[in-house]
Amino acid sequence: MKRSFIREILESIDSETISFAGGLPDESLFPMEDLKIANMQVYEENTNLQYTTSNGLLELREKIADFYNEDGFPTDADNILITTGSQQALYILATYFKNREIIIEKPSYLGAVNIFKMNALNMKEIALHADGIDISAFKKGFEQTKLAYLIPDFQNPTGSLYAQAKRKEIASTILKNSGYIIEDAPYNELYFNEKSQSISSMIPKNSFHLGSFSKTLAPSLRLGWVRADNVILLELIKIKETIDLHSCSIAQHTLNNYLQDSSKYKIHLKNLRTYYREKMIFFAATLKQYLPQFKFTIPKGGMFIYGAIDGVDTFKFVQKCIEEKIVFVPANQFYLDKNISDEIRFNFTHTNQEEVLKGLEKIAKMLNTF
Repeated sequence: MKRSFIREILESIDSETISFAGGLPDESLFPMEDLKIANMQVYEENTNLQYTTSNGLLELREKIADFYNEDGFPTDADNILITTGSQQALYILATYFKNREIIIEKPSYLGAVNIFKMNALNMKEIALHADGIDISAFKKGFEQTKLAYLIPDFQNPTGSLYAQAKRKEIASTILKNSGYIIEDAPYNELYFNEKSQSISSMIPKNSFHLGSFSKTLAPSLRLGWVRADNVILLELIKIKETIDLHSCSIAQHTLNNYLQDSSKYKIHLKNLRTYYREKMIFFAATLKQYLPQFKFTIPKGGMFIYGAIDGVDTFKFVQKCIEEKIVFVPANQFYLDKNISDEIRFNFTHTNQEEVLKGLEKIAKMLNTF
């Protein structure tokens, strides 16, 4: 098994490199003072540095459950398992479903694909359209697999958003076949217009809804969660106990303190949506200016702009760009066969306007001589 191309890129770049590669949030928007205060409060009680329960700090699980309840998705603390980032949540679920067949989107999130390979899940790719997965192919495939991994909200890598009608059809198909969905939702709060109803909320006993604070608050907290039926969750807890006993207590207490006043987090999310929408608009306009041959769809949220340059092997092209200290992700990395692809995923949230202008202009110049 090979390492993640994206992680290798992140390790190789330096301060002079302009990176449109990783799904990194804008660190200038981190709520530094509020998190600093919340962290210092942790050290007021010795017991906060003690071991905690495997499913996570009760008070934090209650606060996460409250977010679901506010969205009209009935949830209590026993439906929540705190994980070390949503990446660990994926690993736990892959272990739980080991050796099964699973439907994934084509293309799909590289981190999930690697985890599924490691746990011998036989992946069945189904084409992804602008409004979600090919529904007829999904219905046919799900009769066999009875398990699917989907990213309905601003999908990684394509940035696509599932239409409400498709969400309902997917939920109906899962119930009809007594199957399960792993619904990965790290970007669902980063919408520019309105929040979509999760598929999981329509089928709470047949779903695993994955959330994370990495994209909305701070990646270094490494805190995510699974929302699932409480009976199945007990089986997932057993798996987590074999990995790390529990996720970092200091991070959990810090986050719990920060969320004591949930209005702060809601204001923070609102600001993120505003700034990220502005960043996306600027990035898209600059793409049209410097790379008119790059064909893409304007995303409605998330962190990525995805498109193609007809006839260009973007994996070979990125090697040339790396030499000039400019990076992006060639889309062949998101397909199982890793065949030649003319598609690119650009991250628009991390770079500032000066870097966007400089980076895309440099890419355009290199493309002219490629």
